[in-house]
Amino acid sequence: MCLAIPAKIIEITKNTAKVESLGVSKDVDISLLPEAKVGDFVIVHAGFAIQVIDEEEALKTHEYWKEYLDAEKPK
Repeated sequence: MCLAIPAKIIEITKNTAKVESLGVSKDVDISLLPEAKVGDFVIVHAGFAIQVIDEEEALKTHEYWKEYLDAEKPK
């Protein structure tokens, strides 16, 4: 199973963006999204930003992930 996670672009250098999602930062390739800019939320899959999404949808998805991860924590 593959997952695509929303992340916020923090900085861009050429075709690479530093993104942050749920407290984790990483570099991803943004060559598929030449229109992407700092502050945008993108869907990240397999190291590539594959779609720009709106902030509301990204934050809603983050909340679902937080609920899931909290439920998986050992009690």
